[in-house]
Amino acid sequence: MSWWRHAVIYQVYVWSFADSDGDGVGDLRGVRSRLPYLRELGVDAIWLNPFYPSPQADNGYDVADHRDVDPRFGVLADADDLIREAHTLGLRIIIDLVPNHTSSEHPWFRAALAAPPGAAVRGRYLFRDGRGPHGDRPPNNWTSRFGGRAWTRAPDGQWYLHLFAPQQPDLDWTADEVRAEFQDILRYWLDRGVDGFRIDVAHGLAKDPQMPDVSGEPGSTHPHWDLDEVHEVYRDWRRILDGYPGDRVFVGEIWVQTTERLALYLRPDELHTAFNFAFLTAPWEATALRTAVDDSLRVLERVGAPATWVLSNHDVVRHVTRYGGGEIGLRRARAATLLMLALPGSAYLYQGEELGLPEVEDLPDAVRRDPVFQRTGGADPGRDGCRVPLPWSADSASLGFGPGPESWLPQPPAWAALTAERQNSDPASTLNLYRAALAVRRDLTGDLTWLRTPDGVLAFRRGPGFLCVVNVGDAPIRVPPEARTAATLLTSSSRVHGDELPGATAAWYRC
Repeated sequence: MSWWRHAVIYQVYVWSFADSDGDGVGDLRGVRSRLPYLRELGVDAIWLNPFYPSPQADNGYDVADHRDVDPRFGVLADADDLIREAHTLGLRIIIDLVPNHTSSEHPWFRAALAAPPGAAVRGRYLFRDGRGPHGDRPPNNWTSRFGGRAWTRAPDGQWYLHLFAPQQPDLDWTADEVRAEFQDILRYWLDRGVDGFRIDVAHGLAKDPQMPDVSGEPGSTHPHWDLDEVHEVYRDWRRILDGYPGDRVFVGEIWVQTTERLALYLRPDELHTAFNFAFLTAPWEATALRTAVDDSLRVLERVGAPATWVLSNHDVVRHVTRYGGGEIGLRRARAATLLMLALPGSAYLYQGEELGLPEVEDLPDAVRRDPVFQRTGGADPGRDGCRVPLPWSADSASLGFGPGPESWLPQPPAWAALTAERQNSDPASTLNLYRAALAVRRDLTGDLTWLRTPDGVLAFRRGPGFLCVVNVGDAPIRVPPEARTAATLLTSSSRVHGDELPGATAAWYRC
């Protein structure tokens, strides 16, 4: 079976993982220094957020050069060393690919701005004339995902599209030159040894060439999200990837309306996997969680693709906080993790969730970098709260993040109690729960079979002899009969006493 069908992949947000040189920003050498920690944790692969040269208007998702390393994070040799050492330790490397847009500092866009309207170099991007007698109104009513309109006017009067920040102009994927460029980028990194790509905004490359207004009518086709034309791009990419040895993989960041639409991206000749956002966004409620699981497994089975489960990432509020925060949020988050890791398919972990880190909700406005915060005037706090650098040990002002006294975002003093060093020696810590669960998970096989349970309880079998029980409610319950008869408790998210399963607790049994 291909490794990616059941792998656990750990997301490294390079800015915030580990700082090797004391400048307060994480880097590739810092990542490399912590590879033994990740191996001991028990993951199979690492996904690295963008480390390419960039003005960092969106923390690296505004790429100026797809074939190098930003000096903040090191040099190209550091990327090569990281790939090589990870492979030595048995870890695979997945890197971010950002195909929807470039940086406004990319040589292509600089050339486009310097050229007159209608020039060939402008055809790499989406320049349009404005509306109104003087062209001083945007071409349509499209809005940016980061707030405000999705169009900025160039000095010569034309407008260019940016579905994110103005510093992230959208590429025109009907242009042969754009398609050829990214095919070459794929080969460049595959030749350097990466094991796959996470595709940013994979549902957004194709735009309706008529550029109609977004109507908002129920059932209407959206003019720039999830258009059928995008699938041709991924069929071309898949042929390239399949030409390389080593079982390389694509995972898509795909936000769509239904699981059926998601499955279209995972047909045998397109992407291999895609993040399961229906599971991530499901509330802490038994019926909602089971529905997300059932719908995903049912639809993806039709195209032969595995589900890819995830609870947190660099773009969403950490699930400790989403599930209520404080002690109850942590209990639910630990239980949700055991639920997720018991499901068939692959799983992604976001750095720091193995430490039980909550969202940092009280960052000073002056330190926030997220363009979402800036473009909404603070109405949306943005994503900085889930990107605060990791606490490794309590022996420095930056909690072991690096040799310097500070980190690029301040860490809460309370995180001194959550450091990896401190949790390492605590058998009941969240870190050791993850280690234990990942060790057991390696032997899980078989399909999922649900058991009949009371409201608020989920229970299912996987293969011969494995049982997962999740008490989603707050009151204790008696475990199902299957967990009482000749059953051995393998691990649990909270302490289990006899046949009673506490509220917000998941338990794994061999029976």
